[in-house]
Amino acid sequence: MWITPVNGLNGNMLKATNIKKKYNQLEVLKGVDISVNKGEIVSIIGSSGAGKSTLLHIIGTLDTADSGEIYLHNEPVHQYRNDKLAAYRNRHMGFVFQFHHLLPEFTALENICIPGWIAGRKKKEVEQEAIRLLQTLGLENRQDNKPHALSGGEQQRVAVARALINKPSIIFADEPTGNLDSTNAKEMHHLFVKLRDEFHQTFLIVTHNEELAGMSNRVLHMKDGLISE
Repeated sequence: MWITPVNGLNGNMLKATNIKKKYNQLEVLKGVDISVNKGEIVSIIGSSGAGKSTLLHIIGTLDTADSGEIYLHNEPVHQYRNDKLAAYRNRHMGFVFQFHHLLPEFTALENICIPGWIAGRKKKEVEQEAIRLLQTLGLENRQDNKPHALSGGEQQRVAVARALINKPSIIFADEPTGNLDSTNAKEMHHLFVKLRDEFHQTFLIVTHNEELAGMSNRVLHMKDGLISE
């Protein structure tokens, strides 16, 4: 349903090399290399302050590195700026955070549609895709509810649907189950696996949750600004 062609990168869909980042004198990332293949769930684990979220935000182009290169489908994303970067991010990347960041004045359906409308897609086409996603995620009866009328697990599933609406190459997830109880967290873990297995969706996830990491294809360990497999 939302499968994207892969171009290469020596078998890697996403590849980042020698990513470095300092905040004042604090060296947060010390030359990180990372690659992700199509249809993988890759989890990054490590203690707080190890640089996991910083790395995720840089690879997802929400922050900029001091140096290094990022390629997605052979596109040199690190070279893009301003409107071109925003348009590329909107079309090819999805994001799920610990807190869902749904807009309270809009319904579940409208929240899901927003990235598609920003991309300039036809309103009806986006709405139909959003309804299909709601059905896939078991939320077909909740499309007209605003966030305050949804449970925490439902809100996060809406956030996942929003991340999927433009059929992204990769979803970046930063502690996606960190604000959920154990039951909803488990359901979210199985949802990611379902999306990987049935639709070949790719995920790069920062998590402290050992169960989620254990369901990943690969686990990367981050310590002192460096990463190991």
